[in-house]
Amino acid sequence: MLALRLARRAHPVVLLRRLMVAAASAGVGFLLLCTLAYALSHPEDSGTSVVRLLWCLVPLAATVHFAVAVARTDPGSRLRTGLSAVGLGPARLAALAAVSTAVACTLGSMLALLFFLHLRGDLRGLPFDGAAAELLAANRPLPLGAVLTLLSLVPVLASTVAALALRPRPAKPGEETGPEDPAAPLAAPPGLPWGVALAAAGLAVETYASRGAAGAALPLPGQVADGPAGVLAGWALTTLGLALAGPGITHLCGRLMQTARPGATRLLAGRVLMEEARRIGRPLGVVCAVASAAFAASTVYGRSPDVFGPLTALGMVLVVTCTTATLLTAALEARQARSHTRTTLLRLGTPLTALRQATALRVAALLVTFVPLTWTVATLAATPLTH
Repeated sequence: MLALRLARRAHPVVLLRRLMVAAASAGVGFLLLCTLAYALSHPEDSGTSVVRLLWCLVPLAATVHFAVAVARTDPGSRLRTGLSAVGLGPARLAALAAVSTAVACTLGSMLALLFFLHLRGDLRGLPFDGAAAELLAANRPLPLGAVLTLLSLVPVLASTVAALALRPRPAKPGEETGPEDPAAPLAAPPGLPWGVALAAAGLAVETYASRGAAGAALPLPGQVADGPAGVLAGWALTTLGLALAGPGITHLCGRLMQTARPGATRLLAGRVLMEEARRIGRPLGVVCAVASAAFAASTVYGRSPDVFGPLTALGMVLVVTCTTATLLTAALEARQARSHTRTTLLRLGTPLTALRQATALRVAALLVTFVPLTWTVATLAATPLTH
């Protein structure tokens, strides 16, 4: 009940983010139900049904990632003075954010079910009812248990991961030196070597698999069926590697900006990048991986766009939208986290133009680093498939 009251009084931007989570959940739920319909109409082709279900994990993961990012920026999950006295400590606020996430995702799942039943023709009296009856196995009854299980995946996973991400953690020995000690060194995130290794391993696996037989295929849920399973496994390893390496690359950008006699603006920009490396680095790595995969796919299949079916297009839209929105949400969270520092600098007489120049320098440094990285990974991923 408290979560619903906070939702009613939330800022329109906060409501918009929750509605985007609900829309993403609806898209994933519809993909899962379409996979179930295919399994019902093709009982003899269980292998393809499993492949379609596996491909649904990609937009599912992107949606859960976005829902957790929204939960982290939710004003209801922030500590406020006096809330602990009324029983709303860090643990309760994390549970409240998880409940809000579950409500938004459940709303999206219910919308997906209504839209699915409408296209099947089970709900009459609306335009386009039964428009996809043949494709959605309208002549076969839907198993209630399977429908509820598939539709509960996004709410359960998103709320669980949100609760784990927002749970209170004990302070570590080295965390006392924070904003109060601006000369204190910031340790680099530990995932850079592992990320580089995984990305290199993924490219190697893709190159090796592209030389093998094309019999073992893992097709997209549309009509693309000529990619070896090893190639797609290599793409998955590369994506995981870029996600792990993102914070380390961002931290390295901040360190390099502070070299060679930096001025105050470069020092400020580099310091902020180092502080925000863990917060925005992983979403940056994921966006880099998605962009490189999209570029590689357009290079391989761009000459014949008909190979992409409607479900493939929906999945791609979900993944691109969710990853981009997650990056923007993480940037908003970082801005909120440094609002006190920004206010202090302005109070001390720092010109507003200096802060804007520092922001422009951070954006430029990230673009100069991640755009060539994305193009390089995409080229290396597409080269074995086009030769």
